Amino acid sequence: MSEKIVQFNEEIIKGQLKELVRGSVEETLNELLEKEAESLTQAARYERSEARHGYRSGHYDRNLTTTSGNVTLHMPRLKGMSFETAIIERYRRRESSVEEALIEMYLAGVSVRQVEDITEALWGSKVSPATISELNKKAYVHIEDWRNRPLQGGHYPYVYVDGIYLRRNWGGEYENVAVLVAIAVNEDGFREVLGAAEGMKEDKASWVSFFQWLRGRGLDGVKLIVGDKYMGMLEAVGEVFPDAKYQRCTVHFYRNVFSVVPKSKVKIVAKMLKAIHAQESKKGSREKAKAVVAELRTMKLKEAAKKVEDGIEETLTYCDFPSEHWTRIRTNNVIERLNREIRRRTRVVGTFPDGNSALMLVCARLRHVAGTQWGNKKYMNMKHLEAVMDDASVAG
Repeated sequence: MSEKIVQFNEEIIKGQLKELVRGSVEETLNELLEKEAESLTQAARYERSEARHGYRSGHYDRNLTTTSGNVTLHMPRLKGMSFETAIIERYRRRESSVEEALIEMYLAGVSVRQVEDITEALWGSKVSPATISELNKKAYVHIEDWRNRPLQGGHYPYVYVDGIYLRRNWGGEYENVAVLVAIAVNEDGFREVLGAAEGMKEDKASWVSFFQWLRGRGLDGVKLIVGDKYMGMLEAVGEVFPDAKYQRCTVHFYRNVFSVVPKSKVKIVAKMLKAIHAQESKKGSREKAKAVVAELRTMKLKEAAKKVEDGIEETLTYCDFPSEHWTRIRTNNVIERLNREIRRRTRVVGTFPDGNSALMLVCARLRHVAGTQWGNKKYMNMKHLEAVMDDASVAG
């Protein structure tokens, strides 16, 4: 007598297992929400307690996409206090990354079908074409709202500016588009992305417009603006922020000098230039600069000597501020690192259809970075600046 072979439908089993996992994830997350609510109110649901803070007022449902599928979260409503959960905070951070990814895929020409496949592979659920279109629209709106948000960090003593060039197709012709970027260290010592805007050219008009836009949104208390010596920028600083000083980025200054130095002598010249900014006072740096100029002339590097002689003073403004801040205010490396990340992300797009597309992708990246540890970690101790200002020792 032959034995019966029991056959299993593999697809049905996979589906049931997936649903089992999804259900378990949903149940676990909702239990965590209940625990968070109990922790905030210091009482279990329906429990009477003198130690209770706030009261329960039912719940509302919120959908969350996970790698196990879509789950429904029962969000507790609390009276007398707000309910912020770590689960939703993680969701918000992921939502920001999703928006950025959707914009990148759209600008790179990824088809809707490919986006569907990618989202299913990443999050376990397929995003419909209508949803993709709607998310793109929402993402653009959200990013534009963020770009034009009021600046509420109080005073911004240190501001760093830079321009990043991206390629766009304009009427069938390819050309560079400049996106002007500004970040700052606020009065509490944290880095903050101030904004980005399209600058048709890096000229005075573009910089004046950019600075006025920042000031109109609340940029105030500027003591120092750090950046390369862009065409028209120095004049724009004096026009829009007359009380602010200008620090020419020493790294860009070095590169400018290297442009007229033979490759075989770049290393030795680099050491000479760095020695200028290694001095402990502005007076010491000036004296060292004179010695470097003389040595460059001895080395038959007259053009390099001329560049150092003419430009060194603009690179020494940082000496008027606390020595504890010198290494972080004499260059705009802090913004250069952001720009390198932007270039890495925009390289996959290649050429943008217009300047606005380039601007939106840059802002998407900036907004993402601003929400990471980059913006949440203290960058400077501003008490050092307060002490200098109180002593009225910042040189005029």
